[in-house]
This record gives sequence, C-alpha cells and structure tokens, in this order.
Amino acid sequence: MDQTPLVSLASGGHPLIDIDLTAVVQFCLFLLVYVIANRLLFQPYLALRERRRAGIEGARAEAERMTAQADAKLADYQKQLAVARDKAGDEGRKVRLEAAAHEREATDKARADAQKQIDDAQSKMRAETEAARATLLPQADALAKAIASKLLGREVA
Repeated sequence: MDQTPLVSLASGGHPLIDIDLTAVVQFCLFLLVYVIANRLLFQPYLALRERRRAGIEGARAEAERMTAQADAKLADYQKQLAVARDKAGDEGRKVRLEAAAHEREATDKARADAQKQIDDAQSKMRAETEAARATLLPQADALAKAIASKLLGREVA
C-alpha cells in the first residue's frame, strides 16, 4: 500500500484528513477574524503599551532632568553658603581686629591719663613737701629746744 504524508489510507480506503472547500472557508474565516482582531484589539493594545512606555520614559527623563537641576541648584546654594561663611568669617576677624585696636587705644589712653595724674600728684606732693619743709625747717630748731627742755627739765642752749 501506498502512503502519502498528509493522507493515509484507512482500512476502507478513506483518507484520515480530507482537504476540501471547508478548509479554505476556515482559512478565510481565520484571516477575517485575524484582521478584525488586529484592528480592534491588538493594534489599540500595542498603541496603548507604546504610549505608556513613552510616558514612562518621558517621566524618567523629566525626573532625571529635575534631579540634575536640583543637584545643580544645591551645588550653587552650597557654593553661595561657603562664600557667605567666608565673608562672615572675614567680617568677624575684621571686627575682632578693630575691637582689639580700640581696646589697645582705650587702654593706652587710660594708662597715659593715669600716668599723668600720678605725675601731677607726685609733683604736687613734692611741691607741698618742699613748702612744708621751708615752713617747718626754721621752726624745727625752736621746737627741738622746747621739746628737749621739757624732757630734761632745764633750759637747753
């Protein structure tokens, strides 16, 4: 017996697969369902997935752009903050130097005033001492004689 790949003869000589006009009709119905399903189901679904993917990629790109922009702003802010801190440190040093200079000036002025007052007091004391000496020196001999005579109980020459 003779056998072909698609058709084999059964015991009665009937083929197992009978290819006739119904196979063509089924193939045409398959193509029709494929075209309708492709247009109404598959293409809208694929377009929706593509829009979603594009939206996600766009959102990622936007997020990366915003992150880069925020990082740039943060770096700029930190740079400005460092400049402000340096400027504040310089101003603080300047104020401290001015305060130290003012303190030295005030201390030197107070020291000069105190020294002037001490010098004036010493010169006044010297003058008063000299005046008292000049006044009391002539009286010292008379007082000494008076004290000696009282102590001795007799007249001292």
